[in-house]
Amino acid sequence: MLTKGEQVDCARLDERSSNFAASPRVLTVLSFVLEKLVARNDQLLDILGRGKSSGQPTGCRLGKSLSGFLGVRPPVISIYKYLERIHKYSRCSPSCFVVGFVYIDRLVHRFPDSLVVSLNVHRLLIASITVASKILDDVHHNNAFYGRVGGVSNLELNRLELELLFLLDFRVGVSSQVFESYCLHLEREMLMNTDGQPIEKALLFSEEAAEEVIND
Repeated sequence: MLTKGEQVDCARLDERSSNFAASPRVLTVLSFVLEKLVARNDQLLDILGRGKSSGQPTGCRLGKSLSGFLGVRPPVISIYKYLERIHKYSRCSPSCFVVGFVYIDRLVHRFPDSLVVSLNVHRLLIASITVASKILDDVHHNNAFYGRVGGVSNLELNRLELELLFLLDFRVGVSSQVFESYCLHLEREMLMNTDGQPIEKALLFSEEAAEEVIND
């Protein structure tokens, strides 16, 4: 669980890279970028909360646009572990994680009053990656499966998916130029902390994905 103001250090990144060498590098890169963003926004939200004496609900201080993704409390699972779980069981292509990040970034720019924080980042991720997999992968799972992987009900994921699509005005296409620019952006974010290896850009799919079953 991310605490308010928590910082991501290089030692943790190195540990992740060694422990999950088989996982796509994009998971480490993306989790690093998102954890920095969430830690900064959680800290900002905490400062705003201390500065208000009116007892205003958290959702109001976050902005209304992303209120549909808010949870009651931050999930215990870290962002990296969550991304790793999604990849492990869904076998969606690494590109889905990049495109999912594109969707989240579009929301942030479209609704600058709304913050990506520990209360909504996991729901934003599962919704955006689910949509991205339907756009990119020839074979993908249904929402009931993705919901189970992401820790939400089928009904909840259906709602989150629709919320995301309407907020994006159903503009879910990502050109090759935009995709490449986001890959470069993510790589630059990690360049000062790792060996700078490129993230995976190929659209990969394993036939085993259609037969993958989560063991409780």
